[in-house]
Amino acid sequence: MICELCPRNCRAERTDSKAGGFCREPAVPVAARAMLHQWEEPCLVGEKGAGTVFFTGCNLRCCFCQNTPISQQGLGRPITAARLREIFHELVDQGAACIDLVTPTHFTPVILEALGEEMWPVPVVWNSGGYEKAETLRRLEGKVQVYLPDLKYALPGPAKKYSAAEDYFDWAGPALLEMFRQTGPYQMENGLLKRGVLIRHLLLPGELENTKAVIDFVARTFRPGDVLFSLMSQYTPQSGAMGNLKRHVTKAEYRAAVEYMENCGVTDGYTQERTSAKEEYTPAFDLRGV
Repeated sequence: MICELCPRNCRAERTDSKAGGFCREPAVPVAARAMLHQWEEPCLVGEKGAGTVFFTGCNLRCCFCQNTPISQQGLGRPITAARLREIFHELVDQGAACIDLVTPTHFTPVILEALGEEMWPVPVVWNSGGYEKAETLRRLEGKVQVYLPDLKYALPGPAKKYSAAEDYFDWAGPALLEMFRQTGPYQMENGLLKRGVLIRHLLLPGELENTKAVIDFVARTFRPGDVLFSLMSQYTPQSGAMGNLKRHVTKAEYRAAVEYMENCGVTDGYTQERTSAKEEYTPAFDLRGV
């Protein structure tokens, strides 16, 4: 595979045995954990948890990433499409409220193979960093019921500084429109999200203007009832963090972000207690379930 799946457009050769490109991964999926995950939004968790598969590698280089061992350091186990399909069934059998695919973009072809033509009994969730190509997303139409993208940045400065992706919003904006085109307005059933787009945004310390720009985009692009929006406060300083990233988000920063969101009419979704900024919410990437 000469890879052009994501906006990096590496054109790297990626085969089952050869890793390459910005994500540094082979064509075959590599995963670090499969589990019932309790710390997604309530509409995805249900009674027993989201059936989550944490894939290895990423097309971003977020210096604040809480999943660095798998996103940037290569921790994970190669698996076949057949094994991935088995994992999906195992999670469903355990009572998963959804099949939650975390950072899946660079493994799109094999994930599609694993999903096959089966009508899965729970929604398939595409849980990505938002740095996506609309043409890649179009390949997922009919296979994915819920899109769970980050919208990390609407300003190029912090996108370049923190994630080495100055053009992040140039791609994420159109990607969100494609996701919404596929799903339409969100649909809830007994408190669970069955179809739709749930946009996540993590407020970073000292970056309130970026958060306001993200909220502005959501408010002018989508009508009430179109999408869900999750404003997260869980930023946790990582080892070696510098500048504002050495501290947590303050009460005043998060309160200002919530007030701005409400004033802009973005009220469908979730806010977070500041106590959510704990490392314990990051699972152990110990290859269990894989």
